[in-house]
Order: sequence, then C-alpha cells, then structure tokens
Amino acid sequence: MGTSVRKMYDAELLQLDTMLARMGHAAGGAIESAMTALRTGDTELARSVIARDSEIDSAEHEIEHRCLTLFLRQQPVAGDLRKVSTALKMVTDIERIADQASDIAEITLHLHPDGARTVGVLDDLYAMGDIALHMVKDAIAAYVQVDLSTAAQVIARDDDCDAMFSRISKEIAAYIAAHPSDAETALDLFMIDKYLERLGDHAVNIAEWVEFLKTGVHKSRKIV
Repeated sequence: MGTSVRKMYDAELLQLDTMLARMGHAAGGAIESAMTALRTGDTELARSVIARDSEIDSAEHEIEHRCLTLFLRQQPVAGDLRKVSTALKMVTDIERIADQASDIAEITLHLHPDGARTVGVLDDLYAMGDIALHMVKDAIAAYVQVDLSTAAQVIARDDDCDAMFSRISKEIAAYIAAHPSDAETALDLFMIDKYLERLGDHAVNIAEWVEFLKTGVHKSRKIV
C-alpha cells in the first residue's frame, strides 16, 4: 500500500471510529432520556427518544456501508481487518441499544404512574437503569480508548445487572399473582426490566469486541 493510499486509508479508519463513537454516545443519551422520562413522566422527552431512533438507524446504515466499502476497496489485513470487523459488529449492538431505549420510552408513554408505583419496583428499575447506562457509556469509552481494563470492568458488572433483573422479575411475578387485575401495568414494568437486562448484555458484547480489537480473540456470544 503506497504512502498516500495509506494516509487516505488511515483517515477513513479514523472517520469510522469517530462515527461509531458518536453513534454510541447518541445511544447512551437515548437510554438516559428514556429513564428520565420514566422517572418524571415527561411524555415529550419520551417522544423525542422515539423520534431520534431513526437517526441512529441511519448512522448504522452509513457505518455499515463504509465498512463494506473498506473491505471491498482496500481488502484490509491484520490489525486493519480487526478494526473494520469490530466496527461492523459493534454497530449492530449500538443500534439494538438505541432500539431498547426507544422501547422503554414507548412503554413510558402509556404507563399509568399510580399503578406503576403500586407495583413497588420503580426504585429498583431506576437503579438498574443507572447500572445499564454506565455499562453502555463505559463500553463505548473502552472502544474509543481501546482500554482493556475498562472493557473488563463492564463485563464484570453484568453480574449485578443480571442479579437485579432476576430480583425485579420475581417481585413483579409475586405482585401479579397477588393482584391479577393489575397485570397489564406489572407486565409493562417487566418489559422495562427485560430491556435494561438486554442493554447490559449489549454493553458486554461491545466490551468483548474491544478485547477482540486489542487481542484478536473474541469470546463468542450471541445476543438478540
């Protein structure tokens, strides 16, 4: 690869990095806004999360297109191949994160605040939302800095997220058993619980792609 071609290629890789980081920050912002809307009942904020989801979808398509163009035009090898492969995989997880933030915002729009408080798990959901949000933010930071230590911390925190998911799920199940007429609101809260657990999983997946980027080794994990 000639010097001028290499410089152009490096510039394209840097631009790919920047776009992916920007998309990741937007997805993190969507979680933050969705959880704030849940806390405050701010329907306008919830609607803004849903509206911005299409922008993140567009960013996903643009990044995928750039990755495929780099594959076809430059036929990257070694470290460059890992860089482009990581971007192509990570973009899917980031898009899913934004989708799940949008799903939480959708539920917030028709959730009955009094009924939600009665179920008694809102404080736990807020705490779980904080864990999931910080996992996502740290996973993106780990990618930007190619930081294995931060990536490992994200992976380790998944146990806390899973434990909260399990505890909240049991509380909701017990509430439905005792108050079957309130099942609809309780099930809405269960879906938020599930979306937050998935956010943690996607953050772990991003952290594992950071490990792959640095080491060339990836722990195989499939997340829907």
